[in-house]
Amino acid sequence: MTQSRQSQVSLSDTPYYHCISRCVRRAYLCGEDKYTQKSFEHRRQWVVERMHYLASLFSIDICAYAIMSNHYHLVLHVDEAFNDNLNHEEVCERWCQLYSKPVLVERWQSEQTISEAENKAALAIIEHWRSRLADISWFMRCLNEFIARKANKEDECFGRFWEGRFKSQALLDEDALLTCMAYVDLNPVRAKMSDSVDTSEYTSAYERIHGVAQQKEKPLEYAFTKKSLFGFVGDKNKQSTEGIPFSLLDYIELVDWSGRIIREDKRGAISSQRPSILSQLGLDDDTWLSLASSFGKDYHGAVGSLDALSAYASHTGKRWIASKNQLRLH
Repeated sequence: MTQSRQSQVSLSDTPYYHCISRCVRRAYLCGEDKYTQKSFEHRRQWVVERMHYLASLFSIDICAYAIMSNHYHLVLHVDEAFNDNLNHEEVCERWCQLYSKPVLVERWQSEQTISEAENKAALAIIEHWRSRLADISWFMRCLNEFIARKANKEDECFGRFWEGRFKSQALLDEDALLTCMAYVDLNPVRAKMSDSVDTSEYTSAYERIHGVAQQKEKPLEYAFTKKSLFGFVGDKNKQSTEGIPFSLLDYIELVDWSGRIIREDKRGAISSQRPSILSQLGLDDDTWLSLASSFGKDYHGAVGSLDALSAYASHTGKRWIASKNQLRLH
């Protein structure tokens, strides 16, 4: 049975979610259509520019992404504390970059409301916007609708562009987060679109390594400054909510090492220079490579330890979650 998005998101359990949207048409979201020989490569830049713009408006950070030929992956972080600390004017400024402003809110901003009831009604609207700024569904809606309209206009057609609702996966602990991020960044390597991570264009790994996202056309003009990818804060054992609890250099080393082995298909000849982060995770080489290669196929719904899955089930009104969603670290 299809579950509501609200029943799949529990910010009390985790702020991290893996989202996937897939194109419904025969023609690619990006890449080259083998039937028409028409290239849609430029659409990758649409997605990258739009998602960065939305991250600058929403209280949501981008941890990882990969823009593929007919789908894309995003790993998102919801910053509830930041969202709660936005004042009413900041909420209005952010939301009204995307949608028109009601007359009542305009009157409230210019102090032209004539009663306390009008003030309360205006503030209720603003608080509703605040909740949306921390809502993954609204983030994905603003991304997918924008891309669908541009693609339909370019294709001179109408109708559905995306397969349906985006898929959402809760990442309940740091191990699930890191594994999913690596899986996302390695997508082009597994698909044989790239030989190595540092040449995998339109991925977060490429952007982190080179400092900027791949750009082959003039960037879209937006009012807000582009927000950087969600940062790494170093040691996993440090208690911090300001970033991903690993070292960026360790992560890049791990993904690069994994990508070279997956690409070369030499499981029996794993380099002795294994990344140190594997020891922090308590993983052997083969287990990690299996997780990084098949995370998307092996895990559906929430992913994490048994304790984390149990708490997530309780908070989202589920009676149980299949034990197959326990991240197999050993």
